[in-house]
Amino acid sequence: MRVSSLALVLAVSTALSACASARTFVPATTEGSDALGYGAYLSGRFAAGEHDVDDAAKYYGVSLERDPSDPTLLALSFFYTTSAGDIDQAGKLARRMIVATPDDRASRLVLAVAAMKQQDYKEARAEIGKSAKGPFTSLTVSLVDAWAAAGQGDATAAADDIKSLRGQPGMDAMAAFHQALLLEYLGQTAAADTAYTDALKAEGPSPRVLNAYGRFLERNGRAADASALYAKLATTPALSPIVNAGLARIAKGEKPAPLVERPQDGVAEALFGIAASLTEDSSTDVSILYLQLALYLRPDLDLANILLGDRMETLQKYDDAIGAYREVSPASPYHRLAAIQIATDEARTDKTDDAIRDLKDLTAADPKDIEAWTALGDAYRSANRFPDAAQAYDQAVNALGTLEKKDWPLFYARAISEDRSHNWSAAEADLQQALKLSPDEPQTLNYLGYSWVDQGRNIPQALTMLEKARSLKPYDGYIVDSVGWAYYRLGRYAEAAKTLEDAILLVPGDPTINDHYGDALWKAGRKLDARFQWNHALAFGPEADQKSKIEKKLQTADGDHS
Repeated sequence: MRVSSLALVLAVSTALSACASARTFVPATTEGSDALGYGAYLSGRFAAGEHDVDDAAKYYGVSLERDPSDPTLLALSFFYTTSAGDIDQAGKLARRMIVATPDDRASRLVLAVAAMKQQDYKEARAEIGKSAKGPFTSLTVSLVDAWAAAGQGDATAAADDIKSLRGQPGMDAMAAFHQALLLEYLGQTAAADTAYTDALKAEGPSPRVLNAYGRFLERNGRAADASALYAKLATTPALSPIVNAGLARIAKGEKPAPLVERPQDGVAEALFGIAASLTEDSSTDVSILYLQLALYLRPDLDLANILLGDRMETLQKYDDAIGAYREVSPASPYHRLAAIQIATDEARTDKTDDAIRDLKDLTAADPKDIEAWTALGDAYRSANRFPDAAQAYDQAVNALGTLEKKDWPLFYARAISEDRSHNWSAAEADLQQALKLSPDEPQTLNYLGYSWVDQGRNIPQALTMLEKARSLKPYDGYIVDSVGWAYYRLGRYAEAAKTLEDAILLVPGDPTINDHYGDALWKAGRKLDARFQWNHALAFGPEADQKSKIEKKLQTADGDHS
């Protein structure tokens, strides 16, 4: 995690700067130093490197107790305590942070959020008002102040805060949405209706805008307008949970609560929106921090838990992701999505039987759920149960409507399962269908092209496909190997040897690539080098059938296994 990227994208205070600088922190002298404190620091640093925020917070906290005057340890402890979701303890640390840096942004934000939790809107405004300002921070400061002002009944101050965001790069959509939420909260119904319409134009039909405006229409006796809005957006997959929930309420004659009932809900919504905007991998840690603050204010903010699970998956913290998804309420329109992701992460953590059981329950409850069938196929495939995987993918394909470009991965996944089930004709058809939907996918081009080359079929066409795949992904050693093997099959041995040497440099320890390289060297007349390369292939642990073929070549000095 680099300080410069965090500061540039988020302007998240000296606390985060200290987190990065502490990567190279070493006490001036170990003589007479507290071994326990330094050991805790090293454990914290290791946990932080593994993105284990709970352990990082714990160990940095222990280290800070042993050396309470160290500003680096204080900053690290504060950051990871906040990221772990212990906002009450983070608030205590924030009080210590602002002694040295009164306008520290992250500390003032945590203190303002803590005040919002207690409905102390005056204190929240005082705390956020002392925060340093910056290009990105102004969004957080203005939205927190606007909602705290609304909590005080100060509509003018809230409006001024939103107005200050208008025209700033990338902030118009967020400003429009929160203006609508604030007007609705303040009881200005007609103005809120206009603002929601503006928000739909500014941000597009996002799940949060649709949910807020749909609820607004339903609650204000405009069920027909809400139904029309839902019907217009019913075919958008990301919006279907909101649409289905809204239509179900209308059918039952139920009137929903507003999306934001309290000022602290508005701040939670703002923090969630900021976290959702941080899509780069380098911003994942900070996105998690914002999500924890949002969930502190509103634990039932299900999309925040969904996004937290997604961010944990980015860090490959799958157990933590499962924990976040389990917080999604069974009554939430996103509960099914969370259940699918739980099963997906169970498969990723070798709990495949649990994943398959859970996904079979989901598909039994809704046989048309494409995502559940696809996830079940993935789980079977990870367990090497390829015929079962193909059957699950069959159900997903059958549930598709008009095929679109985005559907290509499903046909690619089914092709792999069919191929591994010794049903090449079906696999070939699915690979061709995947390429028809999306012609420039390197892995599909490689899979079909290499399969044809290995079978001795359509080799000139296969080479064209493989060279295209290589141009799209030039540093993929397996694709480079496929190109080299096509050259070999066409008798272009010198080109094959050169290309396969490039593949070896990209993937040094693969037995198949080393075996291919040996064959090409043999045909190119470099027989000593070929034998050396085959021995390399044996050393890298080939499968039993490949191993016996390589051993036979070494014994007979016959390098042609084409």
